[in-house]
Amino acid sequence: MFDITLIAMGKLKEPFYLSAAAEYAKRLGGYCRFTLTELPEVRLPENPSPSEIAQGLEKEADAILARIPKGAWLCVFTPEGKLLSSEDFAAKLREVKNAGKGSACFLIGSSFGIAPRVKSRADFRLSMGPMTFPHHLARIMVLEQLYRAEAIQAGSKYHK
Repeated sequence: MFDITLIAMGKLKEPFYLSAAAEYAKRLGGYCRFTLTELPEVRLPENPSPSEIAQGLEKEADAILARIPKGAWLCVFTPEGKLLSSEDFAAKLREVKNAGKGSACFLIGSSFGIAPRVKSRADFRLSMGPMTFPHHLARIMVLEQLYRAEAIQAGSKYHK
């Protein structure tokens, strides 16, 4: 069975987000071994300087890189990434599986982004579009799209 890991910066607190995340994680379990890894965001001052942001992202990078499963295909969500439809996302995941990879890891960075060295480590950069979303909502959207991609690959009626 294929392994999917989602690394997300920050912790969900609101019950409605927790409930949605748990539901999609449960659904994903029917298609793959799913693991969610929550990492704390580095605390920054109220109005951080570019230097403080860069230092914070570098600290987060150390934690992120240590948690990427060995040999996993890595996809980071970033505004400059590629835009894909749900069908194209499913095809990309199928391509990864067909290439012999046993696992994929997806990363949602912190509110200030992702350190350049983590982005350069990524096998793929994916954009959720030009709009800005709260990170907690983005996590639910990613979980839903992972579930949808697996359902598409399985020929499920969910995507219809």
